[in-house]
Amino acid sequence: MAFWADKNVQVVFSEPDANMRKQLEQRIMESNRNYFSATSGSAEKINAENDTYDFVVSALVCCSVTNVDASLNEIKRVLKPGGRLLVLEFSKPESPLLSKIYDTYSFSVLPKLGQLITQDAESYQYLAESIRMHPDQDTLKDMMIDAGFANCEYHNMTGGVVALHKGTKP
Repeated sequence: MAFWADKNVQVVFSEPDANMRKQLEQRIMESNRNYFSATSGSAEKINAENDTYDFVVSALVCCSVTNVDASLNEIKRVLKPGGRLLVLEFSKPESPLLSKIYDTYSFSVLPKLGQLITQDAESYQYLAESIRMHPDQDTLKDMMIDAGFANCEYHNMTGGVVALHKGTKP
């Protein structure tokens, strides 16, 4: 049974962009699941009181925020004591061979696909460049520790191209 089948669970999506939030709200309404809701806010300014949430899940947000440290501090603020943070982020491949393949795909293939499919190679070039600016696995783990999270760890996925980070608010 899925965790959201529990009648006491509420899932809140936070989206700073009004147009994206409107689309999200439409999808929530169409899903007919009253335990889902959407609110305005970014990872740097979450629309919630202190100690509100049991879990915060962040997926591929580092490229969308201007200050990762501020985002981690804000997430910690809204988590209840004992609350868990899960962060799925692009990261650094573990092997030099995979890193070369990933770079070739990101900088040569992806922009060409973007041009072919959306007539927008620049956005895909920017995406590849911005991903390379993300903190690596150990750096993001250290940033979580510096923000006050405990039990911090990460699990590499797809050879480290992405990693799932975990931490707990003491």
